[in-house]
Amino acid sequence: MRKSVLLLLASLLVAPTYSAFADPISDAVADESRSSDARLRDEYRHPQQTLRFFDVQPEMTVVEISPGGGWYSNILAPLLEDKGKLVAAHFYLYDGAPGYYKRLLDAFKTKMTDDGIYSKVELTAFHPTKALDIAEPSSADRVLTFRNVHNWYMGDGDKGVLNAMQAFYKALKPGGILGVVEHRLPESATEEQMNAGGAGYMKQSYVIEMAEKAGFELVATSEINANPMDTADHPKGVWTLPPSMAMGDEKRNHYLSIGESDRMTLKFVKPE
Repeated sequence: MRKSVLLLLASLLVAPTYSAFADPISDAVADESRSSDARLRDEYRHPQQTLRFFDVQPEMTVVEISPGGGWYSNILAPLLEDKGKLVAAHFYLYDGAPGYYKRLLDAFKTKMTDDGIYSKVELTAFHPTKALDIAEPSSADRVLTFRNVHNWYMGDGDKGVLNAMQAFYKALKPGGILGVVEHRLPESATEEQMNAGGAGYMKQSYVIEMAEKAGFELVATSEINANPMDTADHPKGVWTLPPSMAMGDEKRNHYLSIGESDRMTLKFVKPE
């Protein structure tokens, strides 16, 4: 008996135990391609916990909506590089589009050319009224959108948000998951507060309502990205807080102490 135990212990010491504890999401978050500035945001954006909540797996086809500068793409690209596929539904350029659309899209295209982890990324376009075919119908396992809902609402109101949700529904396979992270406005706020000046915050109940109108079913909510210190009533909306710091040096330490915005994290499913 004692000999058997010793043999077992010896086998465990020489066995390649890393495979039993492999964590692809942690590896992707720790990927050397991520800059030190990007890593500073992990404290507020909780990428590991968020991607696990959305049950993202390395072999999946994942569509990221409006990736902008690629903060989440820098994690999803290495995660999906070998077995899955990342579809980046980036900004759609049209006459009158904001200048930053082209700047960020061009920078993303440069990454696809220069950066090895982006070499397999598929680029498509998204706009809530002008470009809705983000992927082949029923082809995606996950559609993920991070801090974008307010932009659709500010630009095109209910129509823009509903159009977006319907486009995501169309792209997902039956049983596929829509993951939403968005700046959260307290439910006690008035509709005028949600509309006022494009403050960037949305009510969680509103986002759920619009997703359900598109056919989704709410699976779960999470407080992973909650920040109870954020009162959501700042002079320049959500952009008052890090990383934008729209007030400059005015009350800078105060806004830094709050950190990034309070955020809802919602998980929806396209019914089978």
